[in-house]
Amino acid sequence: MVAYFQLQPAEAELQELAEEYWKKAGEKVQELEKAAFEAGEGIRKGDFTLANLEAIVRWKSERSVQYLIANSNEKIRRVLAAVTVPGATTESAVKSLLELQGVDLPVASAILAAIYPERYTVLDYRALEALGHARHDVHFYEEYLAFCKRLAESNIVQPQSELPGAAPLRTIDRALWEWSRSHTS
Repeated sequence: MVAYFQLQPAEAELQELAEEYWKKAGEKVQELEKAAFEAGEGIRKGDFTLANLEAIVRWKSERSVQYLIANSNEKIRRVLAAVTVPGATTESAVKSLLELQGVDLPVASAILAAIYPERYTVLDYRALEALGHARHDVHFYEEYLAFCKRLAESNIVQPQSELPGAAPLRTIDRALWEWSRSHTS
């Protein structure tokens, strides 16, 4: 079965929605996101530590951190090495991350987005709502990711170069999230 995504906001609204997201996020959320993308850069450079992974998980799901810390340092190193190996597929990276306690599909997508913001985006219920959908499994994430990449590659948004994770995919994610938040209030 192929997932179907229908963009709810107008394409012309996406950049403005992404800017609005950051303005409304609040200092704590902004700091968590900055720390997550700094940690992602560290992981990308081979620093496969619990501290880096925890910074990303804290950004996506504070409540998951208590489970994450139960993983051994060796398991974390092994999983992050598998995620960052050149040529790793989305499916293999997600499946590796799902081996960790405290990591579900949305958290795995956030970890990938923080490590490789130009290749991955976050699977989040608000962003999915902005696309008229809410089914979650690895293949769904791959379809969601492909849809978001097509949006990003169409140049309807620009990277928010002054913000963490400066990539069109992260701009799309912020825009979709903001659209959902502004339409459920």
